[in-house]
Amino acid sequence: MTAIIALRSGGRTVAHQLPELPYDHDALKPFLGEETLQLHHGKHHRGYVDGLNDAEARLNEAREAGDFSSLRALCDALAFNYSGHLLHSIYWECMSPDGGGEPSGALLEQIENDFESFASFKTQFLAATNSVQGSGWGVLAWQPLGQKLVILQAEKHQNLAQWGVVPVLVLDVWEHAYYLDYQNQRTDYTEAFFDVVNWTCVQDSFNGA
Repeated sequence: MTAIIALRSGGRTVAHQLPELPYDHDALKPFLGEETLQLHHGKHHRGYVDGLNDAEARLNEAREAGDFSSLRALCDALAFNYSGHLLHSIYWECMSPDGGGEPSGALLEQIENDFESFASFKTQFLAATNSVQGSGWGVLAWQPLGQKLVILQAEKHQNLAQWGVVPVLVLDVWEHAYYLDYQNQRTDYTEAFFDVVNWTCVQDSFNGA
């Protein structure tokens, strides 16, 4: 995964950065249009990065002042914005104008072991993603305790997740991800996603996990 989640300097974490898209804004047509990519990446993802940096700065101020009266709100802001930043950073890398098809090698073997077949995996992944209530994500993740791949829903960003799993493939179903191109036809968007999946990147993430 090439997206930079945070930088470190002299042992201190510095501002989180908005990663650059690994392709041009119009490169995923007809799956997603240029305006969608510009708004989603430049406005929505940037908003999570800015929100995360602001929450961390306010937490540092609270520590210095010894005043944790707003800690509940800060914890919520940190969880929400960090999850949004992380999942979006993975999402951009999971797609490619040269993507699509099916995985191969060790990733395909694991999918067939855990879901019986690629077709069965795809059916379950789409069903889970399409049935997210409101805003959220479909997630394929490596579960280290079970040593297997699992399909999860992440409502909002952080709800219904499993601790310790490593996301390797994510699909954003917040409406801002697809509404300009698909209106309210979520199922058309999620089905078309498989035409651009960057299986090489997913395989690298799986290998790392």
